[in-house]
Amino acid sequence: MKLNPASIYRIAMMLVLTSIMRPALAQDKHALTVQQAADYAKKNSIQVKNLLLDVQLQEETNRQVTSSAYPQLSGRMGTTYNPNIAVQSFPDFISLATYGVLQKEGVTDGSGRPITVPNDIGLLRAQFGTKWIANAGFDLSQILFDGQVFVGLQARATTMEWARKNVEVTEELIKANVYKVYYQLVVSKTQIDLLDANIERLQKLQHDTREMYKNGFAEKLDVDKVDVQIANLQTEKKRVENQIASGNLGLKLLMGMPMKEELVLTDTLSDSQIKSGILEASSYNYNDRKEMQYAELGRKLNEYNIKRYNLSQIPTVSLSGSWSKNAQRNEFNFFGKGDWYTFSNISLNVSVPIFKGFYTRSKIQEAKLTLKKTENQIENLKLSIDNEVETARINFKTAIEAMDYQKQNMKLAEDVYEQTKKKFESGLGSNTEITAAQTDLKAAQTNYINALYDAIVARVDFMKAIGKL
Repeated sequence: MKLNPASIYRIAMMLVLTSIMRPALAQDKHALTVQQAADYAKKNSIQVKNLLLDVQLQEETNRQVTSSAYPQLSGRMGTTYNPNIAVQSFPDFISLATYGVLQKEGVTDGSGRPITVPNDIGLLRAQFGTKWIANAGFDLSQILFDGQVFVGLQARATTMEWARKNVEVTEELIKANVYKVYYQLVVSKTQIDLLDANIERLQKLQHDTREMYKNGFAEKLDVDKVDVQIANLQTEKKRVENQIASGNLGLKLLMGMPMKEELVLTDTLSDSQIKSGILEASSYNYNDRKEMQYAELGRKLNEYNIKRYNLSQIPTVSLSGSWSKNAQRNEFNFFGKGDWYTFSNISLNVSVPIFKGFYTRSKIQEAKLTLKKTENQIENLKLSIDNEVETARINFKTAIEAMDYQKQNMKLAEDVYEQTKKKFESGLGSNTEITAAQTDLKAAQTNYINALYDAIVARVDFMKAIGKL
């Protein structure tokens, strides 16, 4: 077949696009261990992202507290127009002075009487000011001592640690949930493997039964029963596969992974993995728990709060100053000729709290009660941790025993099925017996799968309870 230039061009473009898209498609696949899945969730969970934003918000709040200790400088500029300048009344000091001089010199009036100062010399009225007034200047203030600002500066590191610890508490909770969902999917895959083994086992039985039926050693009913069992197992396999697909989507949601991306679970699960490391991690300390660390930081912040209100009762000292230029005009010509007069001052200010209607005393008492409440919550948290650890320890021990028992029972059911199958093939057993053996094997496998998942959940709960997840 001969290709024209246009066809060659289209084929070349398709090859180029395919080579470009293939790496992009490969990036959408995530093959993760359970730890990698937990790390992915820490980076991409919306809940964690919002808490990290809270950390940044706390940083900004701390900057606002710090700014209170820095000098505060502001500039100002303004102008005022006075359409009607206020008239001021004041004693007629001119007449008063004139009468005083005349009286002192002994001057007499036309009648020859000495001139004296009258009792009422009247008032003068005049306007003071100009139509236009302008001013420009700078104001500077600096806190020299303020107990509340001082405590706020001390508490900055604790508030940041408190915000970060809240992130860690949430991360640990998400990690525990990721572990549980991840291993649930791993256990479901183990269930698929068992179902495949059962289907393969029954398919072999199906073949042998058909051959026996052809040779007259089995009935058609025996063949049909095996066919029904295989169909039931295939249906159950499909159901489990659908559950895995739904669980996979749920795990992506928990991790913050886009649904369109592919998630592959690489970890496996065994009895020894579930049991490993438990004896080494059996001891625990309250401070190993993120919740306890978070609560202790809350108590420390409450102590700072009491200190803040106590220091609000002592004087505060600040320094302030201003520098200004003023001008007065009868016309708006400030940028032309004319004088601007300088004015400046420096002030030391001491504010002494004397009485606030018992407000401060009430705030101190309120902060102390809040601290006491926090201390009670810490004591209750210790009791809760003790209860959680002991409950998790009992549940884990019970789950391990159940898992071991169900594993042995499943192995025994497999042996019974194999022996029953051999009897059936040799003509010494009935189809009813092998059907019952297959049913018992399936039940034993289901019980083992449930026990396996219960054991891994109990392990995760126990490790979380002792703060070593």
